[in-house]
Amino acid sequence: MEATLKRNRRMWMANFGALFCAGLLWVAFSAAAQVAQPTRQETASTTQVPVPVNQWAAAVASGDRAALAKFYSTTPAAQTKTPSETITDPGEEPTFWSAFTARGISDVNPKILEIERPNPSIVVLVLRIEFDLNDAGVKKPFIVEGGQVWIKTGEGWKIGMTQRGDVEPRPAERLPEPAKPNVELYPAPEDAAPEIQAALAAAAKDHKRVILVFGANWCYDCHVLDAAFRSRELSPIIKANYHVVHVNIGDMDKNLDVAKKYQVPLDKGVPVVAVLDANGTVVFSQQHGEFESSVKLGPEDVTAFLEKWKPAQ
Repeated sequence: MEATLKRNRRMWMANFGALFCAGLLWVAFSAAAQVAQPTRQETASTTQVPVPVNQWAAAVASGDRAALAKFYSTTPAAQTKTPSETITDPGEEPTFWSAFTARGISDVNPKILEIERPNPSIVVLVLRIEFDLNDAGVKKPFIVEGGQVWIKTGEGWKIGMTQRGDVEPRPAERLPEPAKPNVELYPAPEDAAPEIQAALAAAAKDHKRVILVFGANWCYDCHVLDAAFRSRELSPIIKANYHVVHVNIGDMDKNLDVAKKYQVPLDKGVPVVAVLDANGTVVFSQQHGEFESSVKLGPEDVTAFLEKWKPAQ
């Protein structure tokens, strides 16, 4: 199951750039959209998530198909990309989500992993939608991963395009999960080189090592690993021994030269980690996707890793 989930995630993530570009084209042909000039990328802290995604989640939880339908554009017709096809029908998503009412859907929680706002009239979300379903009187956890393109129209914010993976059982994480993922965890890809240099300069002064965590904001396991690093048990080890730099790989197409330089194979999955000494020499680089699955890792595994590769006292 875990392998299937990872495969589906990479599939829709690899196509997310295409969804994003298609969303821009969708807006270009929409007379209703109030299109403005592109601005810088914004994140949750600056936008406060301007689109009504929580109200959308409430409509999913209620099973009210009519209420759900009001969130989707009809002119132009909203599009949905599934693992098998692209559907141009504003009724597709309301039908998909309202069908879970018969299975007792509850506790719908859309975790926002990434926000892009190319202009004031477009918001693109990468989501991990968590919910419970009733199975013979027992609540069981599930997830759907995907994205939404919200467009500001004369009628307010509407969903113009969506992309979703399959419904999957939600695996039990052994590491602490973030209650609210930090959409600013991975800075812009071009920030990697200067941030690595700054970390190495700091390490030269305080005799620590540098951990490079390659990943992206769409990667939920990257958020879980960060939560572990910040946990009460592990943060003292991090603070005493390491400087952490998050290297943004975009849609698996950014900072590939940086990954190669530090001997990190991205094709094994992310997050993937390299440890450098203060001179920038690679002390260790993961070769087999050891941190790629937060389901397989426990706090003791991360603790052992940090203890093993911390600088000699």
